Amino acid sequence: QVQLVESGGGLVQAGGSLRLSCAASGRYAMGWFRQAPGKEREFVAAISQGGSSTAYADSVKGRFTISRLIGKTTVYLQMNSLEPEDTAVYYCAATLSTFATRQQYEYNFWGRGTQVTVSS
Repeated sequence: QVQLVESGGGLVQAGGSLRLSCAASGRYAMGWFRQAPGKEREFVAAISQGGSSTAYADSVKGRFTISRLIGKTTVYLQMNSLEPEDTAVYYCAATLSTFATRQQYEYNFWGRGTQVTVSS
């Protein structure tokens, strides 16, 4: 069973930064998703198993960066220029595919989530 543990969430003012981490029990293509109160869970960013390919939602492009160190199993989400609209529970997920996929149904394993709150 793949285990995913997110960390790094918290409260930050608008314009600030946070870095989320997701420690995985193996090396997989990974994604970050988020769910705001009253909304459906949505794609944020993804990275391929090898780390050479990434994908981003339009709403975070240019502000968020997903990364992983070569050969390591932890994936990071650097979030800059945060906005109140970024407030959500952030989930990391792992897929048995090797590609950076945006589709939730392609992800086989999910973390429990970490809260990110951006105050105005």
